[in-house]
Amino acid sequence: MSGDGVAGGVTGGQTIGPFFAFGLPYPGGEELVPPYSPGAVLLSGTVMDGAGSPIPDALLEVWQPSADGTVPMAAGSLHRDGVTFTGFGRTGTDAEGRFRFWTVEPGAADGSPAAPFIAVALFARGLLDALHTRIYLPDDADALERDPLLSSLSAAERETLVARRDATGGLTHDIRLQGEKETVFLVYR
Repeated sequence: MSGDGVAGGVTGGQTIGPFFAFGLPYPGGEELVPPYSPGAVLLSGTVMDGAGSPIPDALLEVWQPSADGTVPMAAGSLHRDGVTFTGFGRTGTDAEGRFRFWTVEPGAADGSPAAPFIAVALFARGLLDALHTRIYLPDDADALERDPLLSSLSAAERETLVARRDATGGLTHDIRLQGEKETVFLVYR
């Protein structure tokens, strides 16, 4: 401890909530693009615990490139003007653990070996820090096979990162925090 009574080093995360619904969601946070607009796709799924039970009070943030693969640099991610694509969205899960985002399908970045994906940060009760994962598009098997992260995983692990196409053309992707079919989570250093 230093002379001022403060311990040195980094302080670990703490959870006393969740209080996500009191300040983090914002109007239109789940709408990266206007619903049903040209090129819009609905990304939906369920967040589940290790027993497969839905988590009704999780919060998800997504970041992604635009449809042409460029990373948006526009300011104002929390302000939706109906035109500017910022690549950022935030929403909570409902009472059945479901989430939904209106977005565009991300394009591949020029020269990148990575398949197009949506980056996800997940916050939930009992988690001291956010969990990070990805949601890949299901349609290009060759791109998925070449992706550096996916090619480093087993087939069962890869399956936890690739969305499914639903009957309407939307994307469905469930996130399991632990247990059978646990989603692959990433560590950033």
